[in-house]
Amino acid sequence: MENVKSEQLFNRAKRRIPGGVNSPVRAFGPVGGHPFFVERAQGPWLFDADGHRYLDYVCSWGPGILGHAHPQVVEAVQRACAGGLTFGAPTAGEVELAELINACVPDVEMVRLVSSGTEAVMSAVRVARGFTGREKIIKFAGNYHGHSDGLLVKAGSGLMTRSEPDSAGVPAGYAADTLTAVYNDGESVRALLEENYGQVAAVVVEPVAANMGVVPPEKGFLEALRRMTKEHGALLLFDEVITGFRLGLGGASAYTGVHADLYTFGKIVGGGMPLAAYGGRRDIMFCVAPLGAVYQAGTLSGNPVAVAAGIATLKILMDDTGIYERIDRRAQTLSEAYRKAGLVVNRAGSLLSAFFMPDRDVCGGETVSGVAGEEQERRKQARQVENYGDACRCDRKAFADYFNRMLAHGIYVAPSPFEAMFVSDAHSDGLIEKTCEAVAACVRGG
Repeated sequence: MENVKSEQLFNRAKRRIPGGVNSPVRAFGPVGGHPFFVERAQGPWLFDADGHRYLDYVCSWGPGILGHAHPQVVEAVQRACAGGLTFGAPTAGEVELAELINACVPDVEMVRLVSSGTEAVMSAVRVARGFTGREKIIKFAGNYHGHSDGLLVKAGSGLMTRSEPDSAGVPAGYAADTLTAVYNDGESVRALLEENYGQVAAVVVEPVAANMGVVPPEKGFLEALRRMTKEHGALLLFDEVITGFRLGLGGASAYTGVHADLYTFGKIVGGGMPLAAYGGRRDIMFCVAPLGAVYQAGTLSGNPVAVAAGIATLKILMDDTGIYERIDRRAQTLSEAYRKAGLVVNRAGSLLSAFFMPDRDVCGGETVSGVAGEEQERRKQARQVENYGDACRCDRKAFADYFNRMLAHGIYVAPSPFEAMFVSDAHSDGLIEKTCEAVAACVRGG
């Protein structure tokens, strides 16, 4: 498949844009080669500058739950554009979107609109610190919360070692107040809370992790976080930039039954436009200026065009709740195809990841080879990736080979083994079936 125009565009881009891309994973670094440049999109399809068509399972990294260029969303955006692009003053649309968010997620009694997921989480952490009067936060290795300085941190050689920043340019002082625990390991959180008694403002978590591949919470894990944060006077912050309105209208709180104090939303809440939000309990949000002393502002916060896209998207999801049944069922069909091909699959609703794992049981390290018949198949099907350490053991070379084979078949999955696969309502049953056929061929090397 020739990509002459995309290659030319990439070469031009590299002269003016770092790495030729405006977000690192777009550079195809983990899978080799150079990215294709998108010219337009419609429904489940991307069309590149060279005229190729790709069935898209990246969906702009999550916002495209309805598919690309949904007519009602596009019409709402066009109407908003005709009335002006930005005002720097309140609009009725901001109020309506805030009310819709509350209707879907009642825990969000008050909400502030911002422009990106990074900004939402950064602001919510500041609110947690302002409300509690504490400075430290706990996050989890493999959970991504945007690129703000204090959250670009992972665990060192051991859980209790001093955290170090994950990026150049982040002062060590920012990392010092970020403690890193192990996802799905409640005891690692308890140890940190006890060692830093009375100092932790919030535990920040992806309620369903989706940035080390999809890793659902084990039974009791989120419940333990809720219980421990209450015991220690810390807040529980659900980062739902990906899971919000993706797992269902009620997001993770409805999906898991666990209720947080603060929430952040992005991607779907803006209908594909640059919009995000943070919010939660009314008493906590009263800390935000102009009501309280926690300052956060933004010229383009509540942008009328982005708000229009968000309102249109949420209304469609509220009017046709059958969307969730359809996309969950289709994601389950895909999961079964990947399992039949021998991969380890994690799924939560319409989010899934297929991992190229060593031939052993990820949970407990039991070997699968040497075990015969039905027992071998049972162990293979039972394997799960439970945390960042598990995910890091995947075969990245095998994934890169699979990615490029899928691309040659006209199917675009995320160019990284640590990203989710997104199913949209535009992925018909027929397209899912064709994808399953491609999976069977591409995992084997066809």
